[in-house]
Amino acid sequence: MLNLLKGQFEMADRIGKPITQRQLRVGEMIKQSLSMIFIRNEAKVPNLETNNITVTEVRMSQDLKIAKAYVLPLGGKNAEETIEVLKEYSFLIRKILSQKVDMKFLPKLLFRKDESFEYAEKIENLIKQTNK
Repeated sequence: MLNLLKGQFEMADRIGKPITQRQLRVGEMIKQSLSMIFIRNEAKVPNLETNNITVTEVRMSQDLKIAKAYVLPLGGKNAEETIEVLKEYSFLIRKILSQKVDMKFLPKLLFRKDESFEYAEKIENLIKQTNK
C-alpha cells in the first residue's frame, strides 16, 4: 500500500520514466548557474538585457545531454523575441556555463518560454468565475 501511494506522487518525464534525483540535482545546478550568468550579464548577448531574464526551471534529459531551460523576461514582455535571441546565442551562453559548471559533458541548452504563470492565471480566473 505504501509503495502504491509513493508511486502516485513521483514525477515523470514526457516518456513516462520517473525523473531521477540526479536529473533534478543537475537541473537545479544548471538553473542556478544560468541565473547568475544572466543576472551578472556575463554572456554579453547582443541586443539583449539578460539581467531581466528569469530562469524558472531546467529539465534534464535521461542521459543529461540536453537541458531545457524555461525562461521568462521580466514582466513577460517580448518573450518570443527574447527566446529567439537566446536560442541564437545559446553557444555563447553554453561557453560561459562551461566555466561555471564542472561536468564531464556539458548539456546542449534549449530555451523555452515558461508558460506556467499564464496557466496558473488561467486556472485562477476559472476558479473565480465558478465561485461567483
